[in-house]
Amino acid sequence: MKNTYFTPGPAELYPTIHQHLQRAMDEQIGSISHRSKQFRDLYRFMDEQLRTLLAIPDTHGIFITGSASEVWERMLLNCVEHESFHLVNGSFSQKFYDYANALHKHAHVLEKPFGEGFDAAEIQVPDYAEVVCVTHNETSSGVQMKPSEIHKLKRKNPKKLFCVDIVSSAPYPDLDFSLIDSTFFSVQKAFGMPAGMGIWIASEACLAKAERLQKNDTLTIGAHHTLPALWKHYKDFETPATPNVLYIYLLGKIAEDFNKIGIDTIRRQTEEKARMLYKFIESSDAYEPFVKQERHRSQTVIVATTQKPSSDVIAIGKAANMLVGSGYGKFKESQIRIANFPAVSPEQVNELINQLNKIY
Repeated sequence: MKNTYFTPGPAELYPTIHQHLQRAMDEQIGSISHRSKQFRDLYRFMDEQLRTLLAIPDTHGIFITGSASEVWERMLLNCVEHESFHLVNGSFSQKFYDYANALHKHAHVLEKPFGEGFDAAEIQVPDYAEVVCVTHNETSSGVQMKPSEIHKLKRKNPKKLFCVDIVSSAPYPDLDFSLIDSTFFSVQKAFGMPAGMGIWIASEACLAKAERLQKNDTLTIGAHHTLPALWKHYKDFETPATPNVLYIYLLGKIAEDFNKIGIDTIRRQTEEKARMLYKFIESSDAYEPFVKQERHRSQTVIVATTQKPSSDVIAIGKAANMLVGSGYGKFKESQIRIANFPAVSPEQVNELINQLNKIY
């Protein structure tokens, strides 16, 4: 019997990926040149499907990276001359901040305890911060910042570049790209693909900043995958270096599948499944929601504190071929994390609930 993966990444593969992968093998997609018309057509198709899915305007480019983590470094090198500002409330937002310090940027931070969320009204962006770094969905703690709150914060700080991490939530968040300058995700979570590729979406304002910094002899914006180099090749739907051509093909196909369903339907289904899970967790004596404020609870990575060791809970799921994630870091043995991505159905979520209910 096959496993169902409720792990928050790598996660359950999207059901159609098998047929897309077979067609890619039949058409020898993995062997084509990244300087060929066939590749340019694949990249263009992926670009068109993502633009439709996420409502990305022509002012933003869609670039290929090796991972989402790579974008932390690319964004900081290309768009921060001196100062960045980071909202930190979990391990991955912390890593974005750590990257800024490692690159010798003057990094400001507003920090909240693990499991607590941010609202725009409580945030004061430092005057000289050039980029505001926000994590929409903190994979480690199951906290989301509502897009409406991110938009409010940008409107209060219109001259700042805003970079939003949507690694474990895309395509769920309804971001207004007239306000968001940069965002990024990886393919092994909600897009239901194996790990191995990141997507960086960046605006012309980010490009202009990178081009200005590139002229400064006292700075470096990097030597590999600089934003000006990415954008130069992107104009022709090419890449500076050989990319993961197979994954570009697969992402275009899965984004097309999502568009056939409709993004509104995907968002509604995500929220319905999240309600099922939170209702169960709140009503059970064996679990409780880790994130106390309902408005800050993730819809895509549900985190529950377990009364028994989380390894016991995970073992119950595994015995039924249903795998959930452990807690992150110091919460490894006291929490579980449940991925609520499009690849899993309401029926599978209901079966998982039935299994988790067997802890007693």
